[in-house]
Amino acid sequence: MEIIDAEAAQRYEMRIKGDLAGFIDYVVKGGRIALIHTQVLTAFQGQGIAAQLARYALDDARRRGLRVVATCPYVRAYVEGHPDTHDIVVGLTAART
Repeated sequence: MEIIDAEAAQRYEMRIKGDLAGFIDYVVKGGRIALIHTQVLTAFQGQGIAAQLARYALDDARRRGLRVVATCPYVRAYVEGHPDTHDIVVGLTAART
């Protein structure tokens, strides 16, 4: 398993044995990275790939000093459940109870 930043495609990709398993599309602009869409291919669903991609994208944003705009509903839900990411996310409101 490998996650890479496919900059030319503007997405993080997870590959398993060379096959694309899932990705998160992004746009970087003005010191921010918008994580806009997460997709896991059908054959790889149910294996925690989306969560691994989200964690990788957030960790990469932190390493690069970027603020995160969580446009993707999956990434937003992931962030809300992981308070350790809140300091780099723009526009995060308190989780609903």
